Amino acid sequence: MIRNDLSNKKPLNILEKIEESLERLNDKIEVMIELQKSGGGNVNNQKNSLALPDASLDVMTLLSMPDHLRKTAMAICRCSRATAEEIAEQTKRARAVESAYLNQLVIMGYLKKERKGRKAYFFIDKETQS
Repeated sequence: MIRNDLSNKKPLNILEKIEESLERLNDKIEVMIELQKSGGGNVNNQKNSLALPDASLDVMTLLSMPDHLRKTAMAICRCSRATAEEIAEQTKRARAVESAYLNQLVIMGYLKKERKGRKAYFFIDKETQS
């Protein structure tokens, strides 16, 4: 009886792992599609429009990021300039969480941060891009 239960769980576990892998692949494909849309379909324009000198937000960089940071980075790419609250509205996560992720991306060199009064704005610095 126990052996049947174990043999039934094995295929289920395998299928669950396959499903998780497919979901991750779908997320990565969505990132690539979104970047292609924002870059006009031209890979060279895409890299130029999202690249920073020390740390670029190109497709490979985004795909190599952890999922939680990639989601935040994609949101800021869509907005170009936003507060943590605006990003949180897009990602459906708490403002404090997005603030932490955005600050992490600043520390990593992918974003710039500018304060205006009490609000902090995060953006990709287009002036330093080449």
